[in-house]
Amino acid sequence: MSTDLATTLPATNYATVLPRECINGSDADVVDANVDVVNTMYAELLDIEEIAATALRSYYVDFYLAQSLGGGFAQYVFTAPEREDIDAYIRAGLEGMGAAAHLDLFNRITAAFDSLSEEEAAAYLDGDTDLDMDTDLDGDTDGGVTDAVRLLEELDGEFDTLLEAEDIIALNAAWLRSQADLLVLDEEDLDRHIAERVSRIPNLAERQADAAEDDLLGAPEFELIIRELCDVAGHTLLKITMGDPNYEHDGQTSLAWHFTTDQGEFLMLDGEDEAVMIHPDTKEILAAVEFAHEDD
Repeated sequence: MSTDLATTLPATNYATVLPRECINGSDADVVDANVDVVNTMYAELLDIEEIAATALRSYYVDFYLAQSLGGGFAQYVFTAPEREDIDAYIRAGLEGMGAAAHLDLFNRITAAFDSLSEEEAAAYLDGDTDLDMDTDLDGDTDGGVTDAVRLLEELDGEFDTLLEAEDIIALNAAWLRSQADLLVLDEEDLDRHIAERVSRIPNLAERQADAAEDDLLGAPEFELIIRELCDVAGHTLLKITMGDPNYEHDGQTSLAWHFTTDQGEFLMLDGEDEAVMIHPDTKEILAAVEFAHEDD
């Protein structure tokens, strides 16, 4: 790992931890297991300084992969809460696992997106590559805006092609397995290990109080809506996985949020007057909440 990438991220002295049952499984099993462990640590209020750096870098590389496969780099931008911090973890992770070509592409696509004007960025995130272009006195079309947006589309296509030559999941899993300080624990031992880390948090009560308040006040609107829908449907929300601004439903493009509950995977469609929770396969509406307007 190069010095400049390593020094952009907080150093930790914690080992990467994986459940024993995944080690001899598929590469996807290993990567998914790390994601589950990190999610559990976050849920138990451990901070990034209290989680292994390799585990976090692997975690965010997989996040980037999932978003890019779901809707290209636009979906990654749309979903990443604080992109600058997450970008640093992804760069360090791609370098650490030896995904040199993906690191090069990531640097090019982030630079291309960050150079867009507000109009160009909005067009790319909306999936609009057919912007109206200015025409000069000679009748020539100024394709500057469209060319910039189309460059991002081309880089998205390059990502899909590159996956065939440089498998991020395989590289990620091999990197996790190769960690010198890797802890492989049975499920009960893993639970105890995380609980022991949590017990060493000096301000645990304060974090718990802050987390409870943040759940209500700091959560984005889409999360509050999803939580309310889960309450109506009698489900327990486990994880919000991604947002899709170009989901096709009943012949129209809608904003959809994918999330997982204790009863499976579902979608939240955010409409003008109401939001609904639907089954992704059957399209059955399981719950709905109406929005109150100020003039009502």
